[in-house]
Amino acid sequence: MTGKREDSRRADSRRYLCRWFRQAAIFCFWIFVWQFIAWRIDRPVFLVGPWETVQALLQLAGEWPFWQAAMVSLGRIGAGFGLAFLLGLLVGSLSYRFPFLEELLSPPVLLMKTVPVASFVILALIWAGAGRLSLVVSFLVVFPMIYLNTLAGLRAADRQLLEMAQVFRVPLLSRVRQIYRPALRPFLLSACQVALGMSWKSGIAAEVIGTPDHSIGEQLYMAKIFFDTENLFAWTAAVILLSFLFEKAVLLLLRRLM
Repeated sequence: MTGKREDSRRADSRRYLCRWFRQAAIFCFWIFVWQFIAWRIDRPVFLVGPWETVQALLQLAGEWPFWQAAMVSLGRIGAGFGLAFLLGLLVGSLSYRFPFLEELLSPPVLLMKTVPVASFVILALIWAGAGRLSLVVSFLVVFPMIYLNTLAGLRAADRQLLEMAQVFRVPLLSRVRQIYRPALRPFLLSACQVALGMSWKSGIAAEVIGTPDHSIGEQLYMAKIFFDTENLFAWTAAVILLSFLFEKAVLLLLRRLM
């Protein structure tokens, strides 16, 4: 029995290493393609290579305004996502319990899904101001994803188990933990994987339009004005890194909780 477990662990380790090397090779391939195109164009104002981008990013990372902008944008977008997640989960659960509430909320949820982000940004800029712009826009983009997937996950719960729990008068908390939570978990994880990236895309786009002080969007806007392509790529790389780390942290926390 022990030998089988050891063989299984070795096989898992080999699969993990193979997958890691394959992903690293794919990443290096596209970095090479990027560098080759930059060499061919040979005009830094249009396209800079990965090495120039890394240099610019390291130079920015040595200055306080970079970390200030990163923390401000992370705080606002993270707050918008967190608020949308909690309210989407709560309102979705209430809509599952009270079908009339779902019908009542269907028009505003449909508007959130279909209205272009640019329209949201302009309206939010008028209503909330530049300082809270990315928070509001991130919330409006994320909320319908969490709300609809919460409804779908709760409806996917096993009906036979629910009927059995009702017959034996299982407490509500136990039903939530033992029946609803396993059904809801894959829907929420899938929704968050999409919503986390969308929150950063919409939030940074909102900051570029509203240009609030001490934000990544303001730095991207200034780089565009001065045709500072190196800093434009460097700030874009910073957004990708922050979004990646934020996504991994949120998904890890969500998996632990569920």
